[in-house]
Amino acid sequence: MENYAFGNTMWAGHWLWMALIAIVAVVPAWRICQRTGYSGWMGLLILIPLANLALLYFIAFADWPAEKARQHDD
Repeated sequence: MENYAFGNTMWAGHWLWMALIAIVAVVPAWRICQRTGYSGWMGLLILIPLANLALLYFIAFADWPAEKARQHDD
């Protein structure tokens, strides 16, 4: 009975691996959000399924506050 398919999926390294993946995904998303003029906290949406796709589309097609500020300064 011990050797069934998903018997031991929550081993200690699992949480470390998930934290590493989260950091690798969140840091660039955080920086992209900051550079576009939005709050870096929006980068955490990259961890939520479907919200991550919405975030990418939002950043791709929204008017960026940083770009507006740059145009205003010119």
